Amino acid sequence: QWYTPEACLQLKEHFHAQVRTACQQSTATAGLKISKVVVVGDLHVGKTSLINRFCKDNFDRDYKATIGVDFEIERFEIIGMPYNLQIWDTAGQEKFKCIASAYYRGAEAIITVFDLADIQTLDHTKQWLEDALRENEPDSSFIFLVGTKKDLSGAVCDRTELDAIRFAKEMQAEYWSVSAKTGENVKEFFSRVAALAFEQSMIKELESTPGHRAQIGAGNLISMWSFAFCVPFSCYRPKNWGGQH
Repeated sequence: QWYTPEACLQLKEHFHAQVRTACQQSTATAGLKISKVVVVGDLHVGKTSLINRFCKDNFDRDYKATIGVDFEIERFEIIGMPYNLQIWDTAGQEKFKCIASAYYRGAEAIITVFDLADIQTLDHTKQWLEDALRENEPDSSFIFLVGTKKDLSGAVCDRTELDAIRFAKEMQAEYWSVSAKTGENVKEFFSRVAALAFEQSMIKELESTPGHRAQIGAGNLISMWSFAFCVPFSCYRPKNWGGQH
């Protein structure tokens, strides 16, 4: 199971029709599109391992903790359009919080990470999310709650996951459980993030384009939809999956 339907942002089967048309007809603004994603959470919950598994397809047991911030860029092609995710890896140590918070601004997606084997890290996710949201406009970012180390199955992880689903509902976040060690759900998760962020950026672009406003509608269309399923993963693919950037 890739994600938990009880804590899913939206259950829709396709990209918005106007977005598909704009991409297919190349009516969108020319140039490479990029969305910013910030990853926050306690020290040692596996933020860097999660990003490295997706961007480099590797897992290092002996990685060093992030100092301040770091970032990776992953390239996609979505409905024929080139698209980049800029993934910011922030430090989990308290002493680096002020530095990291400066990089929260302008995030299209906020990924709040915790360790399924350590319920305390789940308890801290609300504060991490509050810190990140404080630097962004209201309702401007998709929110994800991600439990790492899914490969460590057991009663503790099961109980933590039940609490996580409840937390996700309260946070208005979408919940996923992943394993950077085995790679389980990692590619699917980031593809989901890319699809939602891409669609939202396209809708904003179309709403600001003369001649499209009446068709798309004013305001944030994403937040107005009755949320219902993931955009099909077959609609897009990461470029250089497992390659160097």
